[in-house]
Amino acid sequence: MTSIANIVIYLGPAEGFQAARVVLSPGCEVRAIEPSFEAVAAALKSADALLDASMKVRLTDSMFRTAARLKIVSCATTGSDHIDKAELQRKQIPLQTLREDQDLLQQLTPAAELTWALILACARRLPAAVDHVRRGEWSREFFPGVMLRGRTMGIVGYGRIGAWVGRYAAAFGMKVVAHDPYRREFPTNVESLELKDLFASSDVASIHVHLTDETRGLISGELLSRLKPGAIFVNTSRGGVVDEASLLTVLQSGSLGAAGLDVLQGEPDINDHPLVRYARGHDNLLITPHCGGYAPDAVSAVCARAAQKIAEVLHCTH
Repeated sequence: MTSIANIVIYLGPAEGFQAARVVLSPGCEVRAIEPSFEAVAAALKSADALLDASMKVRLTDSMFRTAARLKIVSCATTGSDHIDKAELQRKQIPLQTLREDQDLLQQLTPAAELTWALILACARRLPAAVDHVRRGEWSREFFPGVMLRGRTMGIVGYGRIGAWVGRYAAAFGMKVVAHDPYRREFPTNVESLELKDLFASSDVASIHVHLTDETRGLISGELLSRLKPGAIFVNTSRGGVVDEASLLTVLQSGSLGAAGLDVLQGEPDINDHPLVRYARGHDNLLITPHCGGYAPDAVSAVCARAAQKIAEVLHCTH
């Protein structure tokens, strides 16, 4: 029997697992691992590569310290803030993400689409209205909607996802303003503003930046307090970008109309998170489980690309 030279452990949805196997077989054996600290730590000890499409498990230096065979970590995501990097750097193990794959990412719109799903759900109090009817009630005056046409959409981070959100906003007849210090030119229908001015002018503010030392806590309480009364705030980037304690304060005060979040600090351990506790009893906060990028066709595409990077390092052949 021919032995498998390389073992790749995989974390993520089934669609991504199948896509990775197509790319890496027969030269590598791809093993789907339960998304728990214990299972991943044990599997890493004999793994040559890790493909992470989950972000559910904190990957620590202690895990990597005992991963004697590990040669590459490849993420089918743009972010990697759930991964400790010191031990990888010490061992000179490359950590790959999709941030380098802009051509591929430009074709993927699920995160921008979920952003708009949250905006519309907040603007029309959609979950509360649905629950109202499920209870056998029918009183539309309890659910006045926000007409978005003619209002101002503020976008923080006008990269790939932010630009799609801006296109959708224009389709709704909204004025689009944006803040992105790394972008020199904006579309003719997008006005570039300083961050404080963007928040002061926005009826809807949506965040689309990577989590870095520079952006951690970028959306401060002072900025949130600048939003127009009744405004909608959406974050589908990373929880650490926002001062979550201040966000809770403006929600409790009633100055913020509603918020939609797909990300939280400390995820996935969120059961006792203050914002989750608030959302259980208030319909002006909607939280989804970091599912913005999760669409099966998109997952397959990004996992195939992440697997290709592993194949290049391990010299797996199809």
